[in-house]
Amino acid sequence: MPTKKLSLGQLARVEGEGTLELALRDGRVETARLRIFEPPRFFEALLRGRAFSEVPDIVARICGICPVAYQMSSVHALERALGLSVGGELRLLRRLLYCGEWIESHVLHIVMLHAPDFLGYADAVAMARDHGSEVRRGLALKRTGNEILRLLGGREIHPVNVKVGGFYRLPTRAELDALRELLEGARREAVALLRWVARFPMPDYERDYEFVALRHPSEYPMNEGRIVSSSGLSLSPEEFDAEFEERQLPHSTALYCALRRRGSYLVGPLARYNLNFDRLPPYVQSLAEEAGLRSACRNPFQSIVVRAVEVVFACEEAFHLLAAYEPPEGPSIPLSPSPGEGHACTEAPRGMLYHSYRLDRDGTIEKARIVPPTSQNQASIEEDLRLLAESLLGEPEEILCGRCEQAIRNYDPCISCSTHFLRLAIRRS
Repeated sequence: MPTKKLSLGQLARVEGEGTLELALRDGRVETARLRIFEPPRFFEALLRGRAFSEVPDIVARICGICPVAYQMSSVHALERALGLSVGGELRLLRRLLYCGEWIESHVLHIVMLHAPDFLGYADAVAMARDHGSEVRRGLALKRTGNEILRLLGGREIHPVNVKVGGFYRLPTRAELDALRELLEGARREAVALLRWVARFPMPDYERDYEFVALRHPSEYPMNEGRIVSSSGLSLSPEEFDAEFEERQLPHSTALYCALRRRGSYLVGPLARYNLNFDRLPPYVQSLAEEAGLRSACRNPFQSIVVRAVEVVFACEEAFHLLAAYEPPEGPSIPLSPSPGEGHACTEAPRGMLYHSYRLDRDGTIEKARIVPPTSQNQASIEEDLRLLAESLLGEPEEILCGRCEQAIRNYDPCISCSTHFLRLAIRRS
């Protein structure tokens, strides 16, 4: 009976070596295990004993692609622990900063990491020979997102301008005017990117996921909202542990997160889109429909199209936030240390990100917990791989291998995952 083993290089955000192992029995895939060998990163442990004011700069180092998500989840959770509410123009600027991260992260994934799978190229360099204008467009859009991070975050990688209560420095009117001019062109380029992606050949595959995402009363979710699911879940971030559990499985050193009593679920752009289509502006809704999407989409390969829809949305949202902006009285709200516990979720580009903190009376971190999107999606990735591999057992090994690579990249686990290729080894007994 043959056993097939697909070996994956590095998975960023779940650091270390990972391999996919398929166990076959009687002509079907019995198990698909994404084995992750993650060296300890100790972020939750090293936060203990630190002042709450240090947290945003520390957690920004968790990821070089989506540091804002970690900063925003941390400041929201810490502000709740301190009994502080940040609204008005400071809230607007935080949403603008998040738009920048969605733009740069999504475009990097779409153009440089995932598009070659759909168009039949080994990598983006090979793809650029035939699609040079599309690659240049993607790089220009990514620069726009990076510029938002630089202006509001202080720098493009691991921003340093975010603090509990607001920002250390506010942008000047001249800086914001220059950014608005940049976004004017980015809005058009984002629509062109969506129309390009919409023409990609799309594998015919659907699955009945339980989608989980935030939902806000009036906005497409980024910084705030209740946790909802396609099966009727509705709870506050404070209630996260009532429905979600993390557990250790023998074949992976990374924690798995699952819904209690129900198992795997899906976070990310596809979940946000399915649960919040009505929160997209009508113009963006019409572009999504033009791109071949319905208000409900269960094909994970179409997540690349949904990401492109979110790039259009983020460019539009950033432009309109700038148009409505008026300088606040100061860059941050004064606060004092106090004991407390706070929980928050925001929508990282890759999906819902949960943070919780407990503070002592001096504002020192007593306990920290972070649940990233990648760990929440691991079980769903394995289920997709099992079903896909089983449907492709009659195909040549290179087709089976390539489709599994592509399926993993549907989740955009992180950049290293998408730049290492699966190596297929077949052991026969």
